[in-house]
Amino acid sequence: MKPRYIINFLLMIIVYSALTFYIGWNGWLWLHSSFGLETKWTYGILITLISFSYIIGHFMKSLPIFKMIGSYWFGVLQYAILFLPIANLIAFALIFFGLPKTTVVIWIGGIVLTSFIVLFIVGTFNAYSPVVRKFSIEIPKQGQSRTQLKIAMASDMHFGRLSGPAHARRLVREVNALKPDIILLPGDIIDDDPEPFIKKNMGKIMSGLSAPLGIYGVLGNHEYYGGGIPKYLQEMEQNGITILMDEVVKIAESFYLVGRKDKTDSNRMPIDNLLSNIDHSLPIIMMDHQPAEVKQAAKNQVDLLLSGHTHRGQMAPNHLITRRMFEVDWGYLQREQLHTIVSSGYGFWGPPLRIGSRSEIIELDVTFTDFAEASNSNIN
Repeated sequence: MKPRYIINFLLMIIVYSALTFYIGWNGWLWLHSSFGLETKWTYGILITLISFSYIIGHFMKSLPIFKMIGSYWFGVLQYAILFLPIANLIAFALIFFGLPKTTVVIWIGGIVLTSFIVLFIVGTFNAYSPVVRKFSIEIPKQGQSRTQLKIAMASDMHFGRLSGPAHARRLVREVNALKPDIILLPGDIIDDDPEPFIKKNMGKIMSGLSAPLGIYGVLGNHEYYGGGIPKYLQEMEQNGITILMDEVVKIAESFYLVGRKDKTDSNRMPIDNLLSNIDHSLPIIMMDHQPAEVKQAAKNQVDLLLSGHTHRGQMAPNHLITRRMFEVDWGYLQREQLHTIVSSGYGFWGPPLRIGSRSEIIELDVTFTDFAEASNSNIN
């Protein structure tokens, strides 16, 4: 490894450890004041173990409890960084004006703890209770004999240890209830390692998805992170889900479906090369996990772009970051002829929490019209 990578890694560890110490110190102060806790070293070891449990779980896959604890810790970490400095300032001010220190610590700590409990209850509900968001668009091209197309779309399921069989069954039930013509899954179907997905028979559950024009997906960045793409592709194929990797298929002689490799893949094909040999008079629908190339898609006459990846930040105020990173980080955008829809995702990464966002399934009604019909509708 290059020296600068080692230095950056050590700096990250130092900063992370300092934040963990700060959170742990606040927790200790409250527990000591409220319950007279004295076992300082035992508490310190426990906090250290919890804060590094996600990394431990990555190397000790036979003990998934570590990764589960570590996932929740990420939620604690984020909101502790937001809440604790404010709580500390209020506590210092109250103590400065003469209130008893122990009383202040107990009450302020209790309010912070209650805030965490409420956030985690609401966040868990939002994560595991998906909504269906509906969109309707017109594409001014003829889809041969087809004038209507209903798409059910779900991205970022992150099926694995925390987004498990119950959440997968819910997906199948909700999607099939929409009676879609085609089902599209724009990436991050699994959470890194395909083993938990396979072990829990979630592929078999997903085989229950039904649409007359088929079920198609693409790779997301987390399929790459897991390093088990061949095994994952085999599992998908066995359960009736076609994963497109820089591929174009013509569906029912009516429209093209394009599936891109994720941006993580340095060998993925540019859009212009991918679309060079197709009939652009037919509607072009593209799945690209990350909504990072909206302009390129519009330039190459793509009509509909479906993406995920952003989770809409998953836990507020992270949406302020994703909003700056992408031209559209959630919802609908039209650029020239291109309609872009970005989903906040069906699942979650890290803690099973969604605050300021919601797990969702997209129901999309597409109407194909020729140019003359589109012009007349605009005049009317």
